[in-house]
Amino acid sequence: MEEIVIFWYRRDIRLHDNVGLYHAIKSGKKVLPIFIFDTDILAQFPNTADKRVQYLYQALEQVNTLLQEHNSQVAFYHNAVLPVFEQLVQTYAIKAVYTNADYEPATRKRDVAVHAFLATHAIPFYAYKDQVIFEANELLKSDQTPYKVYTPYAKLWRSRLTEQHLLAWTLDLKADYFVAKKENQVMPSLTELGYDAETKFDFTTPAFDSSIIQNYTANRDYPALDATTRLGIALRFGTVSIRACVRQALHDNETWLSQLIWREFFMSILYHYPQSARACFKREYENIQWRNNEAEFEAWCKGETGYPLVDAGMRELNQTGYMHNRVRMVVASFLVKHLLIDWRWGEAYFAQHLNDYDLALNVGNWQWAAGCGCDAAPYFRVFNPAEQQKKFDKEFNYIKKWIPQYEESTYLTPIVEHKLARERALLAFKQALK
Repeated sequence: MEEIVIFWYRRDIRLHDNVGLYHAIKSGKKVLPIFIFDTDILAQFPNTADKRVQYLYQALEQVNTLLQEHNSQVAFYHNAVLPVFEQLVQTYAIKAVYTNADYEPATRKRDVAVHAFLATHAIPFYAYKDQVIFEANELLKSDQTPYKVYTPYAKLWRSRLTEQHLLAWTLDLKADYFVAKKENQVMPSLTELGYDAETKFDFTTPAFDSSIIQNYTANRDYPALDATTRLGIALRFGTVSIRACVRQALHDNETWLSQLIWREFFMSILYHYPQSARACFKREYENIQWRNNEAEFEAWCKGETGYPLVDAGMRELNQTGYMHNRVRMVVASFLVKHLLIDWRWGEAYFAQHLNDYDLALNVGNWQWAAGCGCDAAPYFRVFNPAEQQKKFDKEFNYIKKWIPQYEESTYLTPIVEHKLARERALLAFKQALK
């Protein structure tokens, strides 16, 4: 058998500026790119019309088409991860496996198992930093403990950034870099993967709109404007590199750079404190007596709370898989504070519906809204949805887009009165935090 190396695609679906792929090619061996439609992961996303699966599928199609131009292809597998590697070691003389590091608790555990299995066959496993500028252990306090507050973390992040961090890991692709394609191997269809064949989401190659980024600071809080980058899903699946984003942010807008640093801060928190994926970072918040009223939760999910900005946000999410970031804060605060529903309920709902869902960011932002995160809004900060609407959607343009029949005088009666809800929340939080 010909000696080869494997490059394992995960959250890095691109050919250019891909650290792990670069090193696989530089090994001097022919590279077999693989992607595993991991049945353990897909089982967590049972919606057969899930737009994220469609996005990922189309992004992989694009990579595969480009590789075919070089007489190669991605080798696709639909199974749990370990059985795939058991099959691969029987099929190829594998000299090494290359990939890019992932930092979520479950994927770290998976990678440890793969590494251990490959070691029994004397196959090295190399995982490179690709989806962040700084990995979690690269930015620590002077006592070598992780930062729990964003501002000093961001200050160190900026001070450590060099041109070297922003270099693109790109090679001119050549056919002789890759294992030749096999005519009998084809990409499984969406139907074979258990998803709808009719595509309801069109993948487009990520691009930077400098006019949006340059005006990001002034416009980002107004949901009626198309004034955000919409690159969250691209960063989630790695169809754009973080290095390209940071280069653009440094050129165009400091506020957007801050958002990219928040992303790495939350990823660092989840890495160092994996229990925070399901538990309050501030443990005392586990004492909160949540109401967890299921009828009110259903009203929130459907966008039928009687608060038009909240309802418009939830309807946008349900229809498109996206929600404007300012509105995300409002709907999260409303669920946790106004309705006293456990933040984990909201986090789980977002996990099923957000196209740009990322565990670290979703958990970090929900705990921020609930006050129980590492650098969260104080518990006594309760967004007033009506005041938020007056400030950020004064002309009701966003609300009327998602609630076309909206008329202020005849709209749904609010399911809770703001003043009462605020006082109830403050009392519940105070009692829990004694």
